[in-house]
Amino acid sequence: MSEILVSIYIFVLAIFVGFEVITKVPPLLHTPLMSGSNAISGITLVGALISAGAGHSLLSTILGLFAVIFATVNVVGGFMVTDRMLEMFKKDKAPKAGGE
Repeated sequence: MSEILVSIYIFVLAIFVGFEVITKVPPLLHTPLMSGSNAISGITLVGALISAGAGHSLLSTILGLFAVIFATVNVVGGFMVTDRMLEMFKKDKAPKAGGE
């Protein structure tokens, strides 16, 4: 029972620390932070593939499949958001119509 309480304590503490760290990040660093979290999600995807392919039991294969799906959605979505954020910083090469 005490192991569960310690795990819950660490989880709640990680939530508070994560919230404090993320809220203190300046807007200029959000794009590099998103790229870093995408790299971590890529590592999660590799772990999910290993888990799904190990074939220890049907439950582990199904949970691994769900982990692969969710990690893939997270990685692709993160890169789409990062690309969209980087587009905001690019300058237009073609001059605007109307002499502006």
